[in-house]
Amino acid sequence: MTANRNRWLVGTVLILALGAFLSLSLLPILGGTGNRHSGDTADATAPADPDSIQAELEAQARGYELVLEREPDNQTALQGLVDARIQLDDIEGVVGPLEKLVELNPAVPDYAVLLAQTKQQMNDLEGAAQIYRQVLDQQPGDMNALQGLAVLLVQQGRPQAAIGLLQDTLKTADQLQSEGAAAGIDVTSVKLLLAQVYVENKSPDQAIALYDETIAAAPEDFRPVLAKALVLREQGDADTAQALFAQATSLAPAQYKDQVEEMALQSQVVPEGSSDPVDTPNPAPAEASP
Repeated sequence: MTANRNRWLVGTVLILALGAFLSLSLLPILGGTGNRHSGDTADATAPADPDSIQAELEAQARGYELVLEREPDNQTALQGLVDARIQLDDIEGVVGPLEKLVELNPAVPDYAVLLAQTKQQMNDLEGAAQIYRQVLDQQPGDMNALQGLAVLLVQQGRPQAAIGLLQDTLKTADQLQSEGAAAGIDVTSVKLLLAQVYVENKSPDQAIALYDETIAAAPEDFRPVLAKALVLREQGDADTAQALFAQATSLAPAQYKDQVEEMALQSQVVPEGSSDPVDTPNPAPAEASP
């Protein structure tokens, strides 16, 4: 289970649009402000008492609830309540205010995706899938929704459905392009996500072929180079992988170089004369801020 999660975390980095991280889960985005505040307080004074933090968060949540009793459409209070309940680990309590935010912001897919991810975490997989599909009906190139639904399908043991979803998205992009319309679909990112599904489906040759195709089409993009390196290393081709890691590092923008180098170093070299096998774990990138 951990290995699969790590692979998808790697996949998250690989499908990024250059210059912006798309998190596997949007929950930390809303939860980050309060967490940073708590950390700042802890650094300035003695370590915060967990009971005090809990009481403060509960008071904040109650305050937002009182505001919403008077102003049910107050979006600042709704967002604050989501934030507080996330930090309280009250995932079920996040659903109500998120549904209201989705209702008030039908053109903002991030709220809907966060709601889908929340339902997914609660194991309401059908509810999550329905929301992802609703987002994709309106915006077929939304990478958060595409990745969320693809991950869900793989988790359900339906990799062929995930493959079909992504292949259909690529066909839609081709059709829109042939019609001269603005597709709004990041074809490279979709291909990288599709290749990741091939890896999950134990079809590394298909993944490598798709990486090669993507490298040829976008030679300045570090992501397919890095992805191919990871797959080849997992297959035991350490020498070729290491050369690709070096190439990916040279191509990567400055904000990603450290992560690429960290991934490259995660394979441990066996000292000469050792009988231990080479350890090639599935690397998980460090979390990064948008």
